[in-house]
Amino acid sequence: MTDRFDPFVSASPLIVYLDIKSPYAYLAMDPTAEIADEIGIDVDWRPLTLDIPSYLGSARLGEQDEVVEQDRSEEQWAAVKYAYRDCRRYAALRDSTVRGTVKIWDTSIAHIGWMWAKARGESVLRRYLDLVYRPFWRRELDVEDPQVIAALLEQAGAGAAGFEAFLGGGGQVEHDAMQTAIFDAGIFGVPSFVVQGELFFGRENLPMVRWILAGRRGAAPDVAYRSFGSGAHGTE
Repeated sequence: MTDRFDPFVSASPLIVYLDIKSPYAYLAMDPTAEIADEIGIDVDWRPLTLDIPSYLGSARLGEQDEVVEQDRSEEQWAAVKYAYRDCRRYAALRDSTVRGTVKIWDTSIAHIGWMWAKARGESVLRRYLDLVYRPFWRRELDVEDPQVIAALLEQAGAGAAGFEAFLGGGGQVEHDAMQTAIFDAGIFGVPSFVVQGELFFGRENLPMVRWILAGRRGAAPDVAYRSFGSGAHGTE
């Protein structure tokens, strides 16, 4: 990232913000890619590293999925439990698996790997995201282990020579500066889509995003919004 980084500006017609630890972001990735492939456009995929404990509290599960540590109100627990029920419904429609995570993961290392893969091209990045997202949501991947991320970069065709140095130096600086710029610009959650300079938050906006990208032909699609409680924000 340079000083010219703008959270709302890209050479691609669509910017998409995702966080690997968000199930809603996971479920938005494939439909977004399908729309882009159908229309024939490139996508500027960008990582947004959420601080989930700041608004939904934190918890850690034991080996039998029992809660062994937690710092959540009843309202926060209700929001988290509903989110996973909702995600599993949509995952089942796409024959995908979404297992609740055992803790709030720090996805910054995986997101720095994302930046590394992105520099090698969108096709490499999409392979990397596939390799990270699917096993992570089956509880088969430690996204906080730099060696695990380096191995996935190799597998995706990005190469990992120099990644360790990048992770410990310029990559971390670039990641942190990018996150500050994103939040300062008012982009607050995932999945978020920026098309023609306008921000759309939430997977339910994909029909509208597709309509705009396809040239606004015909009537605009209707959008049905869920009701968001006072404490529900940050991840769609």
